[in-house]
Amino acid sequence: MSVLSSCVVERVLIMLKADPNGLRMQDASSSSDQRVYLAKSHHAPTSERRLFVTDTSIIFAAMQNLVQRIRRERIKMLDDEECVKAISKLVTDYINFCKECCIYCSQPIARSEPLQYNAEHYRKLYTCFSLFSVLYLPDHGREHAPVGEELMEWLNTHYVEPTTEEGDHLSSLERPWEDETFWPYLTRSVNLYATSFVTYPLIPTRATIRGLSKASSFFLDVLARHPSPTLQKLSQQLIPLLTGHPRLHQFAAERDFAIAARRWRDKVKSLRLELDKVPEDDREDGFENWWDRLCDIAGILEGRVEVIKKLCLELGADWKEVCIAWGIFVDPRLRRQDLPEVVSHILDDMPSDPTNLEDMMHSSLFLGSPAQALSDAAQIDVWLAAHLADVLEPLQLIDDDPDDSDLTLREQYVLSYTEYLRSDPALWRITVDYMCACGDVGKETADQVLMRVPLRLQIPKDATASDEESARIRTGNLAGVLKEINATCFEHQREKVRRIVCRIAAQTFLQEKDYGLAVSYCVSAEDWTGLGRIVDRVLDEYVVQGPEKYARYVANIAPSLQTLRSNSGANGVFVHRLMFAVRFAEFHQRRMQGELHDAAFDLATMFREDIAPKSWWAVLLSDAVELLLNSETMLFSSQDACLLLHKLEEICIRSGQGSKADYLTVLARTTKSGEEAAALQRLQTVRLALARYYARCGVIDVGGRTAMATTY
Repeated sequence: MSVLSSCVVERVLIMLKADPNGLRMQDASSSSDQRVYLAKSHHAPTSERRLFVTDTSIIFAAMQNLVQRIRRERIKMLDDEECVKAISKLVTDYINFCKECCIYCSQPIARSEPLQYNAEHYRKLYTCFSLFSVLYLPDHGREHAPVGEELMEWLNTHYVEPTTEEGDHLSSLERPWEDETFWPYLTRSVNLYATSFVTYPLIPTRATIRGLSKASSFFLDVLARHPSPTLQKLSQQLIPLLTGHPRLHQFAAERDFAIAARRWRDKVKSLRLELDKVPEDDREDGFENWWDRLCDIAGILEGRVEVIKKLCLELGADWKEVCIAWGIFVDPRLRRQDLPEVVSHILDDMPSDPTNLEDMMHSSLFLGSPAQALSDAAQIDVWLAAHLADVLEPLQLIDDDPDDSDLTLREQYVLSYTEYLRSDPALWRITVDYMCACGDVGKETADQVLMRVPLRLQIPKDATASDEESARIRTGNLAGVLKEINATCFEHQREKVRRIVCRIAAQTFLQEKDYGLAVSYCVSAEDWTGLGRIVDRVLDEYVVQGPEKYARYVANIAPSLQTLRSNSGANGVFVHRLMFAVRFAEFHQRRMQGELHDAAFDLATMFREDIAPKSWWAVLLSDAVELLLNSETMLFSSQDACLLLHKLEEICIRSGQGSKADYLTVLARTTKSGEEAAALQRLQTVRLALARYYARCGVIDVGGRTAMATTY
């Protein structure tokens, strides 16, 4: 059972314990908005299945683009030839993929892992999708044309019997009619044109049922060596009837085809008269009653239903072969819309096999019941049901109204398929694409998938790579999963989810102390309170780690600050606080690099432009002591010195009035004791440094005004 289903079941059990008589909602008014979806357990796709799933998802995406264009341009699908052709082309692509996968799985090659589905499984997909195409997607202009020949081609393509080995055996015999398999093989032969594995003309009654005139003629011609002159004569009369059987594709108009078919039927009646004239004692050759066998062939050509049914039962054929032979011999002008009635009549005598899901789906398609066909398809493969439903809805072959679950029939099957896809977390992109094609319910489900895709942004704890290697890995992750999630959200217009994912990424980077990326993704998520928390964490690094590491942590935040300044929707309070963190880091960076004039200018500017929060004034003044005591040059102007003194006085006065927590908490944390008394003691050092510096400024003002002006 999947993780989702086990969690849901556990929750339901807890609710049942609390209320054994039923699942009562605490708030009855909101019970209609609460739904429980049970997931199904599936085995994750193996390599061959994953390739099949990913390749066919491209066709599915093309189908969604086509349907969106149809809706956007308000095209009447069934009246638009180009749209129908486009859908038919996509269905053909599905069929070809099924065929290729069937061929691949049937190859006797060494594989790295066992096949999840064998060739027989993909043959079923190939057969079912092909039959759907024949019955429901005819070429333009052939919607009301006779369907018999197309169905016969489908039958000969997918159900090749008897085997080529049997044909080889009979062809090698000098007197093949003496073999017990000769007449059955003649009745049921393979189609030379339906498979590339047959390299010679084959055999007559099954070949006749399948409408394979050339194959039948081959073995009828062999009968020219038969010891019975009567059989020789009749077989030679039968050959032109088989080879001259009218086919619809040979005529430009259906009317011409109908006339030719009637004339041909008259010739078959003549053959019947010749057969009836054969004496009783001349109807056997010592091995077989050849006259009965020729009568069976003549009965097929005459379109006698009872003969066709009898022969199909004797040869082990099923209802499909009878139905298709009906469209060739009984009613050559049988149309698609008339097929369900004929099939229903045949199924009464030759029902489909309820233990064979493929056969049940075929009967549903023949009967014109696509909804039932979807139910059968879901039991064969959830992939088949989902993609078939996706084609049926735009063709208006199934209901597109949502039921009580707010899902259409198509959406139900597609979402069932996404549950299968979720068995492989690596297929999350495809899963989301399918979900977002299923209305609001599907999009909301896709939101939950997107929010739970593992980002894997943390550097492994056991990593032994260098810092450069770690940076490369991190960059790869950013360009991979996180970037793809953002692109997917943008493609499907899931902006709310994109912001949540960016917020999750920002929290991860915050834990990893990658503050530049944390700020960047907070800005992308427009999470201003989160940005405030990041700034607080960054400033804490100064208190805990000291100015050197603090400056290094903040180095990558500056680009995000530029983005924030150009963002009109950004929260000014948090932007202002981030600006202080960056400017404070730049101040220490210049101070450590010996750029003392610039450092002093930065410190004074933070006070002058009111960038620094009041809680950090004391820290700034404490950091200014080193610059104030510099003996080589005067780094602050007298006005700046006065400004620093005013800030110091405000801190002392406010602290004395009961606001120590507002002004001294941060500075206190930088001291060994962590107490406010130690912070006040440090401020006395600042006061002494300012007094000395101001005194030096006074001396310069008296005798060295020109020198000081030159310095600034």
